[in-house]
Amino acid sequence: MASDLYYSFLLLLSYDNLSRKPLLFKSFTGLSVKQFDDIYCHKEIEVKYSKHEIKRLSSKRNRERDIGGGRHFKLVVKDRVIMVLVYYRLYITYTLMEFLFGLDQSNVCRDIQKMEPLIRKCLPIPQKLYNVTKKLKTMEEIEAYFPGFMAFVDCTEQQIPRPKNKKKKRMFYSGKKKKHTVKNLYTVNEPGLIIYKTKHKQVGKKHDYKIYKKNHPDIPKEVVSMFDLGFLGVQKDFPEQKSCLPIKRKKNQTLTEVEEEYNKNHSKRRMIVEHTICRIKKHRIMNDVFRNRLRKYDRISDIVSGLVNYRIMNSLG
Repeated sequence: MASDLYYSFLLLLSYDNLSRKPLLFKSFTGLSVKQFDDIYCHKEIEVKYSKHEIKRLSSKRNRERDIGGGRHFKLVVKDRVIMVLVYYRLYITYTLMEFLFGLDQSNVCRDIQKMEPLIRKCLPIPQKLYNVTKKLKTMEEIEAYFPGFMAFVDCTEQQIPRPKNKKKKRMFYSGKKKKHTVKNLYTVNEPGLIIYKTKHKQVGKKHDYKIYKKNHPDIPKEVVSMFDLGFLGVQKDFPEQKSCLPIKRKKNQTLTEVEEEYNKNHSKRRMIVEHTICRIKKHRIMNDVFRNRLRKYDRISDIVSGLVNYRIMNSLG
């Protein structure tokens, strides 16, 4: 018991230490202490963890050791959740994480990987919301998820390290950013909730509209989707869908005052999706050069989107 207390005292970052400083807690995790407690307690992360761990260990083939045998984790479940949130928010190296949480680098990596699926289950990720919106029937149900019957669509991209493979170099190279990137397509509603996100990472070479054509969400026909000029052609290719785009200036012509005013109002309305993307990118794991394996990108972007959705839902009450 004494050794456990001594070990917890040595930890620079833990729930007990951070919760005493609410401003630091929010800066390091992206959540207030109250919001974290709500996710941890009401979503029953600790209760679900035991079932999750048994399922994970049972899935291993030819397992000889009994479940529960072997060395136990040094950190309690709550501190391991904190570790994942700190890593996502600050995107620091495993070397620094090792120092802050008193673990080896390899243990930091393994702990984060093992906690991610559980955290993902407990958050309102876009896929969960999208599965509900596909089944909406009445106008009241539609307006509950799409206030004002409006939806906002946009793409964002994130830099990745330059691939070594020549084919992948061409696939992931973005002519717009002049870097190798991956893209995500988001659809948000009026309050900023992420209703839809592309399931698989999209290569930087693809144009925003090309991504939309192959991965467009199934939104109720009563909802008007707002786009920018990167999605020109959506009204022609999807006539059954209500769409709203800004007016494009023709060659050697200028827009009238009415058209300029229309474009200005259109941009003001579309700021909602830009603000949501900004909230996503405040988690530096979604803003800096993505250093992790690309196969983890979807799971990580799901968790960050779920955290953004939770905070928006929490603010709406």
